[in-house]
Amino acid sequence: MSIIRENLKDKTMQKNVFKTGQGVKINFTGVVQKQQIVKMVENCATGACECMSDATKKKISNMQVEGKDGDVELKLDGAVTKEEIEKALAKSKVLNKD
Repeated sequence: MSIIRENLKDKTMQKNVFKTGQGVKINFTGVVQKQQIVKMVENCATGACECMSDATKKKISNMQVEGKDGDVELKLDGAVTKEEIEKALAKSKVLNKD
């Protein structure tokens, strides 16, 4: 049983959101491609996504993607809250497509 659970865990993406001095940081681990996060940021920057309100988007002054496939970090600078970003991640079509 534990082998099956481990395999299922390996096939999912974990998202951990942290408040930082500059804004919010999200660590994506597991099944995540760096390009997937870059695409999500591009969609956000161009208004192609509807994952957060315009008011929340205006709070973000900078978005930076770092890391590699399997371990990607997204830093959002600005007066956004951890809760706002967690809600946006739950709505993201890039992250939640089946």
